Amino acid sequence: MSNANNLLDPVRLRLRGSGGIELVADQYGPPDGAPVLFLHGGGQTRHSWKQTGAQLGAAGIRAVTLDARGHGDSQWAPDRDYRYEAMVGDVHAILEQLGGGPAVVVGASMGGITGLLATAAPGGQAISALVLVDIVTRPEPEGVNRVLTFLSKNPDGFATLDEAADAVSEYLPHRPRPKSNTGLLRNLRERDGRWYWHWDPGILGDKSADPDQMAHTLNDTARALTIPVLLVRGLQSDVVSAEGAAEFQALVPHAEIVEIGNAAHTAAGDDNDAFTEAVTKFVLTSR
Repeated sequence: MSNANNLLDPVRLRLRGSGGIELVADQYGPPDGAPVLFLHGGGQTRHSWKQTGAQLGAAGIRAVTLDARGHGDSQWAPDRDYRYEAMVGDVHAILEQLGGGPAVVVGASMGGITGLLATAAPGGQAISALVLVDIVTRPEPEGVNRVLTFLSKNPDGFATLDEAADAVSEYLPHRPRPKSNTGLLRNLRERDGRWYWHWDPGILGDKSADPDQMAHTLNDTARALTIPVLLVRGLQSDVVSAEGAAEFQALVPHAEIVEIGNAAHTAAGDDNDAFTEAVTKFVLTSR
């Protein structure tokens, strides 16, 4: 771990996950506080939370944004083990290394499922509160398929950054296209003159051998939650419907729900100010 003079600047952390895999994270704010651990969605990186992490750090909250195994600067699993069991193991290993007491876990999509399952696994008492970002136990199949289709497209990469930007704009039509493509460099790597998404294609393998059993497990895990829970839903989301959110609240009656009007599945990036405000308020009141 390195030192930073400014709490708004991230400190790079190198951590060990389940099985000894090397994972990379950024830490914002005081290094000795109880952590708020951010888990991104499939195909994303820790940079998805950069603005939120900086704002939480400025508020005196210790925010740790993680690159999941197979993503960003974290190691790709040598055995391509990207099951949720492995990712849950990573979460518990990281929380043990971070110390500072029980943590709030914030997870989007894949990261949200990981965080939910981590509450029920051995060591789950290390999680004091849970934020699910546009993910519930019964997401909409069409929305999920759209995400998976985007992740599996363009296996041969892109000739230019503009081509990659076109693909992102098609996937996120509700979001204004950035004037510069430089932000894409966090998610792309150049090889042999072409640009490739910087994640292991193996992440698209089955997370569960039995989808019905997984759905049953998620429902049971949600029903057993007693810690504070916040569901952040994008009103334009095609992954979490109003019915799906209502069904989740029936499972977790004490859960708070915040809806962001101009956000879709990528709620944190679609309206970062509204998202950060909701998370900050929840973190401060759940401790």
